[in-house]
Amino acid sequence: MGILYLQSSIEYVKGIGTEKANLLKKHLNIHTCEDLLNYFPFRYVDKSKIYKINQIGTSSAEIQVKGKIISLKETIFNKKNRLTGIFEDSTGRLELIWFNVTNWLIKSIPLHEKVILFGKVNTFNGKFTMAHPEIEKINDARLSPIALEPVYSSSEKIQKRGVNQRFLKKSIKEILFAIEDQMEENLSQDILLNYKLISRKKAYHQIHFPNSYVDLQQAEYRLKFEEMFFFQLGFGLQKIHRQRINLGNPFTNVGHNFNQFYNFHLPFKLTNAQKKVFKEIRKDLSRNIQMNRLLQGDVGSGKTMVALLSMLLAMDNGFQACMIAPTEILAVQHYKSILELVNGMNVSVHLLTGSTSTSERKLIHKELLSGKIHILVGTHALLEEKVQFKNLGLAIIDEQHRFGVEQRSRLWNKNSIPPHILIMTATPIPRTLAMSYYSDLDVSVIDELPSGRKEIKTFHKTDSNRLSVFGFLKNEIKKGRQVYFVYPLIEESETLNYKYLMDGYESIIRDFPMPDYQISIIHGKMKATDKEYEMQRFVNNQTQIMIATTVIEVGVNVPNASVMVIESAERFGLSQLHQLRGRVGRGAAQSYCILMTKSELSNDAQKRIDTMCQTNDGFRISEVDLELRGPGNILGTQQSGTIDFKKTDLIHDKVIVSLSKSCVDNLLQEDPELKLEKNNPIKNFFLKYHRNKVKWSKIS
Repeated sequence: MGILYLQSSIEYVKGIGTEKANLLKKHLNIHTCEDLLNYFPFRYVDKSKIYKINQIGTSSAEIQVKGKIISLKETIFNKKNRLTGIFEDSTGRLELIWFNVTNWLIKSIPLHEKVILFGKVNTFNGKFTMAHPEIEKINDARLSPIALEPVYSSSEKIQKRGVNQRFLKKSIKEILFAIEDQMEENLSQDILLNYKLISRKKAYHQIHFPNSYVDLQQAEYRLKFEEMFFFQLGFGLQKIHRQRINLGNPFTNVGHNFNQFYNFHLPFKLTNAQKKVFKEIRKDLSRNIQMNRLLQGDVGSGKTMVALLSMLLAMDNGFQACMIAPTEILAVQHYKSILELVNGMNVSVHLLTGSTSTSERKLIHKELLSGKIHILVGTHALLEEKVQFKNLGLAIIDEQHRFGVEQRSRLWNKNSIPPHILIMTATPIPRTLAMSYYSDLDVSVIDELPSGRKEIKTFHKTDSNRLSVFGFLKNEIKKGRQVYFVYPLIEESETLNYKYLMDGYESIIRDFPMPDYQISIIHGKMKATDKEYEMQRFVNNQTQIMIATTVIEVGVNVPNASVMVIESAERFGLSQLHQLRGRVGRGAAQSYCILMTKSELSNDAQKRIDTMCQTNDGFRISEVDLELRGPGNILGTQQSGTIDFKKTDLIHDKVIVSLSKSCVDNLLQEDPELKLEKNNPIKNFFLKYHRNKVKWSKIS
């Protein structure tokens, strides 16, 4: 693609020079010819028709007119300079107006010369007006005789210094002309034919200077496909590389521990989804390649059970297992659940968190090294270097987005042959993100809840409904149920107008007085022992109401709790609302989630609340969340290394994401090392342009 030319500094392009190059670098982050070529228009305007003034209708569409500017007048309006002008053609007159007048602007407007104006027409006092029109002299040859004119992002500051639309179009044309015969194809002919893609050369010409809407669409499709193809190819090659160099300990034996638990201790029948997922995991574990699998499952879908079955397989093959959680509450919850499930079996399960005493730590370290501990559950404390296993075979990471890559990589050093890795998340990942950012992992999905679970009913209420909400809660408590109140803040904020926990507590104890009602309270500033004490009271049904912040977002499992009240629900994101709602609906009784908000909501907040009321499907909720927040916020740009795509929109280009992923999968299945001659263009382009852009660690 004329690589040397494209990678040269922008100042060497004809007509740019040092001064304008510095402006491009500083304000538009354009440093090389390639940067400018990839500086795509953000919109296009249709300039196929020139109107007469007497043809202008009442609509405020952008149009072109041809004639002369016959007068200019500078006035002062509201203490600010304003420039007005009169434009005329053979059929009438149009008033022009410019705000924020400068000498540069006045000098740039040609008087009494034939020009074409382009802009948005409005009516004011019965007259047609056009504000800040684009002006083109007719005696200048148009840059391109096309109907669709590209419009590039810019700013008034650099336009005043010559970096305007005309300059950008001319410079890009210069680059396209310079590499006309050097623009190399980077996809194989098979892919071009199978996916009906135009050539790369044509795509770049048509994205900047399209001949028609059809040509523009073909160029958009080609460049988006290419962008996603090479993005996913990096992950695919990384996955193949990992599987070849990362040996794993094969778990070939299904032995006493697994069979004893499955036949005599399994508390409920596995769902078909759990069986399917465990079959996928077992197949991975049986190979001498390290497993690297992502397990997605909605709140309450039974991921912990699948994790335990996998850990018992590790035991049957002479290995230890560990499970790491992001918070102490969640770690304790997992520990207690596993302990209860294996009660009566010869399985040693221990808990290691920041609250573990020094004497307990020493004992755990000793028994881990001796192999007496079979399963270790913990928080970040488990990652410490002094925590060494005799033979760690399986590491399970819960809510993986809460852990950085560096933290997760420490698990790899816990054994000479790195343990198998199972990553779990109760935050459903939109399909396009899973195909894009997690395509180096094998993905399993539990998309079925255990039988007997009733769908949680969700309602939206405002403060004016508070008395009726409290009446409903009292009826639920009379039935023997328990209730959560969740607040976004612990104490009042000077800057955020949201309900806060301490004020809520005062209000609730007035409406739910002792001794008729007992109340627990939990928030992040409490000591771990105090939180555990309050949580245990609620678990044991000694208190009927739990007032908390989002520390109960994950890990709290109280089947008797039937109502979740979320105060200032507009404060929370969709994913967090869905997680909080998942704290109820764990028993046989009908459960409810009540979203309390102020009366007036923003459009986004209203959409979040409406979505929660309409569906319990975490994957549907994740799609709406992606639309509202974008991929960077969902993934967390600090940890994911989110790439800023030039063309692809993961929200609106789902079909292209899916097609390019399928294309990459087929390519690597046929030619995993890109050795076939027909794939040389792909291999060469990837090595030159993309190898160093994929900066994710081999650690998932």
